[in-house]
Amino acid sequence: MTTVTPPGDRLQVRQAERADLLAVHRIEQSSFPQPWPFEVFEQYLGESGFLVAEDEAVVGYVVADSVPNHGQPLGHIKDIAVREERRGEGIGSTLLEQALGVLHARGAASVKLEVRASNDGAQHLYDEYDFVHRRTIPRYYSDGEDALILVRDQ
Repeated sequence: MTTVTPPGDRLQVRQAERADLLAVHRIEQSSFPQPWPFEVFEQYLGESGFLVAEDEAVVGYVVADSVPNHGQPLGHIKDIAVREERRGEGIGSTLLEQALGVLHARGAASVKLEVRASNDGAQHLYDEYDFVHRRTIPRYYSDGEDALILVRDQ
């Protein structure tokens, strides 16, 4: 994947590298009550859907992949986060757009994701990208919170 620089911005989106993992993990830990272990991010290194956004430092990331689904790949946004002090700048939108592009290039006809029922900010972002609530999974997260399953056709 080539580096993408949004117009008028120093922000760049590129494929994640090993040197990014500590920053990615720190963002993960500060963003979620049940963060992924460091080792999970290591497993996604080299995948075209593991992207970071950076200016002078890594400020956000997304992990996306696809799985077979009745002969047509189904895209899955597995994890996305932006450093708290940088939220509201469009970084999450930029990362999501790039991940959707990667999934489209892989032939995914639709993309799904799970989001906490209480995560209004993320739900607003996904609504802007035409994700639709398909179902709710009660007590999906280990702390008992429900997950909303959102899907978008590409």
